[in-house]
Amino acid sequence: MCAKQKNGKKVKEVSTLPLEEEHRIRKAFKDKDWAEIKSSDSWVIFKVMSEFVEGFEKMAKIGPCVTIFGSARIKPNNPYYKIAENIAEQLVHQGYGVITGGGPGIMEAGNKGAHKAGGKSVGLNIYLPHEQKGNVYIDPDKLITFDYFFVRKVIFVKYSQGFIVMPGGFGTIDELSEALTLIQTKKIGRFPIVLVGKKFWAGMIDWIKKVLVTEKMISKEDLDLFSLVDTPEEAVKAIDDFYTKYLLSPNF
Repeated sequence: MCAKQKNGKKVKEVSTLPLEEEHRIRKAFKDKDWAEIKSSDSWVIFKVMSEFVEGFEKMAKIGPCVTIFGSARIKPNNPYYKIAENIAEQLVHQGYGVITGGGPGIMEAGNKGAHKAGGKSVGLNIYLPHEQKGNVYIDPDKLITFDYFFVRKVIFVKYSQGFIVMPGGFGTIDELSEALTLIQTKKIGRFPIVLVGKKFWAGMIDWIKKVLVTEKMISKEDLDLFSLVDTPEEAVKAIDDFYTKYLLSPNF
């Protein structure tokens, strides 16, 4: 609630935010005493540590894997679902396991394809307000559920031999952008990033070329950090070609 002037009189303006969200915003501006700060921050530190420990322990011997990113909102009758499932199957046949975000949509398709092909099917799930649950195609011993996105993203990067990026929303773009940034700034070694769906990604790629490159926000060479394909065969080939071209073998 806040007051504003209307015809010379103060009137109350009702917030359009949900009550829970408004409470969270107000809480952020509330002064805390030292005991509250110490108690809250200490708990967060130990929770973050425990998530890293669980992630490292479960993933340490996972073997070479490729992560498939994409929208949780895509249904099984969507062509992109079928493409993701097919990509996962082919990756398994090439000797890779498959990692996803563990939820529905493209994530489910990736785990389904890996499961169907008899390969490793890993799910790095995340607690969300709408209670995202791990899909049924994840190997029971390879499901990890996180509270913190940043811990989860570290695990994605650390244990993936490459990223297959299917159509998706803010979360997918966030994961793609972080991977590109880490490679561009040489904070991690280079690995293949493959965007699937030329029509879907065309607008963003065009903007990157016409704006980011033209305005010198990135180098033209940064466009080589990812490839753009349409078919499952092209996606898997891009992963294999990368390691052949650079005479590299998977981390494991």
